[in-house]
Amino acid sequence: MAEAVSLWRREAMFLTAMLASETGIVGLNTLFKVATTKGLNSYSFLGYSYLLASLLLLPSHLFSNRSRSLPPLSFSILCKIGLLGLIGSTYVITSYIGVKYSSPTLASAISNITPALTFILAIICRMEKVRFKERSSVAKVMGTILSLVGAFVVVLYHGPRVFTVSSPPYLKFPQLSRSLSSPNSDWIIGGCLLTVRDIFVSVSFILQAHIMSEYPAAFTVSFFYTLFVSIITSLTGLVVERNNPSVWIIRFDITLICILAMGIFTPVYYVIHSWTVRYKGPLYLAIFKPLSILIAFDRRSFDNVRVLRCDVGESKRREDSVVVTCREREQPSSFEPQ
Repeated sequence: MAEAVSLWRREAMFLTAMLASETGIVGLNTLFKVATTKGLNSYSFLGYSYLLASLLLLPSHLFSNRSRSLPPLSFSILCKIGLLGLIGSTYVITSYIGVKYSSPTLASAISNITPALTFILAIICRMEKVRFKERSSVAKVMGTILSLVGAFVVVLYHGPRVFTVSSPPYLKFPQLSRSLSSPNSDWIIGGCLLTVRDIFVSVSFILQAHIMSEYPAAFTVSFFYTLFVSIITSLTGLVVERNNPSVWIIRFDITLICILAMGIFTPVYYVIHSWTVRYKGPLYLAIFKPLSILIAFDRRSFDNVRVLRCDVGESKRREDSVVVTCREREQPSSFEPQ
């Protein structure tokens, strides 16, 4: 009985921690979206916030490094954490630029593909096994299919018009070109960047699980990870924004609040992830990503929510084609000046 209670408490602890981390990251995406309207640059935001996160993690790293139960931090482990930092830098840059082009709600919706990609990669890396005679394996496969379908529905159904469904397929490419050059192109570019982000997120989950199996020190791994991300994003920003040094100036407004909030939350977020992936595996980490869409919709009053309506056959129907158009209406954020 006591063992069952202890197991229940442990599962509840993992569940609560992951729910809190996903809620926090959606809130930060929303705050970042608002801060970009005030001139916050993605590279300076990531460089400063991850530098603050690494400084906050430094004491914990020094303290945990004294533990005799841990293996020595070898150069091989440090290189793997550096690779994780490179992957992490790629997905945080694409993530926040994607949010800047689209919205936090779209970012949360596209994250539905993360569990599916993580599950596929876990099978390839032999971290997961599929046995169709077991209900758990069948549930994972069905969940993978549903998550992919859900993500495609969001991108293809809830987006601006990209294609006109017509008989000659080669005529669709000019329509795609016009869509990418239209005002709705930001939504398309943002969706593509967010899809790339989730691919790298899935890869990082697998690599993080591998690192934690070799060096199970959540604070140390998180410290070096945030330090590497800060260095890589800052160097990238210096190259990309070399003709615009003013982006590195911190203003005392919502941009500073956004940097501080991200810097304080990031250590907690990555320690939770490192701790969870060590005991529960990468797939458990990924299955909480689809919950962010519910959290994002719940916070819609704090974001530029896109209310989308699709009308089939709104344009004149032709004999050889059916036009599917989507109209988009913006609701102003409560933070924006009226």
